[in-house]
Amino acid sequence: MRSLFRKILTTGRVAQPAPARASDQAADPGVLRGSVQIRHVDAGSCNGCELEIASAFGPVYDAERYGARLVASPRHADVLLVTGPVTRNMEDPLRKAFEATPAPKRVVAVGDCAHNCGVFAGGYGVVGTVGDIVPVDVEIRGCPPEPDVIVAALRDLTGR
Repeated sequence: MRSLFRKILTTGRVAQPAPARASDQAADPGVLRGSVQIRHVDAGSCNGCELEIASAFGPVYDAERYGARLVASPRHADVLLVTGPVTRNMEDPLRKAFEATPAPKRVVAVGDCAHNCGVFAGGYGVVGTVGDIVPVDVEIRGCPPEPDVIVAALRDLTGR
């Protein structure tokens, strides 16, 4: 037993890095491969978009069959799904969630409010759109957008 431990301690690491595959080098940098972990951030919406997101992940539209899954922490996420105009109270938490998301990361702005503040434009508590606070990769338009549109946008992110 001691000889086994001695061998382990004296040998050190012998693993070599995996060779790069040709398919990884030719992959589209805008498409996330495999399953996509999504963190939803409500930046100040009226909850209309949240209802449609819940429907998109429900049993009828079932976004999980395409590899999209909601997670509870931005540290586990590949995509931030942001709804609503960004309010003063949510500006800093949105930035922190964006910074906590590991690279490569994507930001999806859901709804007209996330795109142009919608009916909340000019409100005293509204800082601006999602694109004013963090860089946005995909915008899903609609007030609220339909679940099949949300699922289609998530499928485009995964390349499926």
